[in-house]
Amino acid sequence: MLKSASFHQELIVKLRKLLRGRQFVPGAQFLTEREIADRFETSRPTANKALSSLVSLGLLEFRHGAGTFVRENVLDYDLQRLVSFTDKVRAVGKAPSTRVVDFHKLTAAAVSTEIIQALQLPVNEPLLYIERVRLADGQPVIYERRHVAARYCLGMSKTDAKGSLYAFWTSHCNLSISGADESIRAINATKSQAVLLGVKTNAACLLVIATGFLEGGAPLWHEETLYRSDVYEFRNHLGGVASPKPAQGWIRSSEV
Repeated sequence: MLKSASFHQELIVKLRKLLRGRQFVPGAQFLTEREIADRFETSRPTANKALSSLVSLGLLEFRHGAGTFVRENVLDYDLQRLVSFTDKVRAVGKAPSTRVVDFHKLTAAAVSTEIIQALQLPVNEPLLYIERVRLADGQPVIYERRHVAARYCLGMSKTDAKGSLYAFWTSHCNLSISGADESIRAINATKSQAVLLGVKTNAACLLVIATGFLEGGAPLWHEETLYRSDVYEFRNHLGGVASPKPAQGWIRSSEV
């Protein structure tokens, strides 16, 4: 019998491996609580807990009176940690790919004050501009524009930008990424953005504006990334009720 917390995590790993197989395609019914308990020789409460965890991760969904099913056409955005798009797409059984729209070098003098301030750079500092469309099973789901401090990834090429940037930075550049500060808001896609994402003009999207940091606090990148709201779902887990704190955001003017 699986009893400890570590065994519970092991069970989740095994179930996620099943989800990546051909048997459980999006929309397919997943194993029941009893089937999981029998197959992995564990208790039904442990099986139920593992199923609930996969639902919380956005990989499964409960349908009242029908059972548990593999979620369709929804990619999960983790609000608590940086997760590679490549890894996320593969985890839900889809094939990730990237189309690099633009990749070139420039100096900080050529970008907006907002980006210069976010990256804390002098105006003559070299930057990399990366513009990409990310696809899942050939379907465009993300459009991103990113400025990167070139000093930390010398020799980076357009070919490198076709894969996971996180993997390139950590593996090839030996960088340690500590996290990112980001804001999220709803917008309507412009005509050019809609073309790249394969949606109608003014389609609802989610815009993430973020600055990523290295260990030690140095900014590495600034991004403006557009997510299709019909494909992406932003999820988070909240703790218990806490004492009042100052607001961590602001109200945008209706004129903006």
